[in-house]
Amino acid sequence: MLCAHTVRRLKPGTYDDFKAAFTPKPDEFPAGWVRFHALRGLEDENQVVTFGFFDGTLEELERGQAESDFEERRAAIEPYVEEVIVNGVYEVENTLVPEGAHA
Repeated sequence: MLCAHTVRRLKPGTYDDFKAAFTPKPDEFPAGWVRFHALRGLEDENQVVTFGFFDGTLEELERGQAESDFEERRAAIEPYVEEVIVNGVYEVENTLVPEGAHA
């Protein structure tokens, strides 16, 4: 399992436009993606963390991005992004779910 993760600082007042441009519709997710999250900072509402989990190899993830509208969506959010702080793909090494927790 892979996790694609990006931390961005948005231009003030652009979160709603960013979200509309970035979030794929449920029927537009490329094969292999199992979950997606977007987080917004409590202390800095312009800091946004996005990450998703991909069930496949890095090569499959990259091929899916090349075959989908990934670059178009990335270009569509550019006007709202002040800075990309962190961007990468990580291998999920460990997952813990406390007993009784709702995952």
